[in-house]
Order: sequence, then C-alpha cells, then structure tokens
Amino acid sequence: MSDSNAPGRSEGPLNPQALAIEDVARILTAAGWKPVTVAMVRDDIDDGAPVNADGTINLVRYAAWLVREMARAD
Repeated sequence: MSDSNAPGRSEGPLNPQALAIEDVARILTAAGWKPVTVAMVRDDIDDGAPVNADGTINLVRYAAWLVREMARAD
C-alpha cells in the first residue's frame, strides 16, 4: 500500500490513513446518499476536521470528527 494518496503518489490502492481531499470527497459521495464536494471537505478542515501533517486525511479520524459534529448539532 502506498504511504500517501497526495498528489504525485504512485498508482495503486488508496490508503485510508492518508487520502487526498479529492479522494475523500469521491469516497464519501459513493458511500452516501448525497454528493460531497472538495469544497465541503475543505470547509470541514477550516472548521477543525483533523488532517495529517502532509495535508492528507485519515478517513477514520475524519468520519469520527463528522459524527461528533453531527451529535453536537443535535
């Protein structure tokens, strides 16, 4: 598995611990019932969503953050 899915990464399987923002948006759109855009993910990052030091996103940590944010809104 590649160490990162950031721009310039080698081809191969996606690493859920280091996804590019574009990959996160694509995965969440495919898994959900409404589209998730790159802008939406960037807005979440601006609102405090966790990112790795290299700017990639750990999908599990991001999903946990989203759940916390949804619970907070209730």
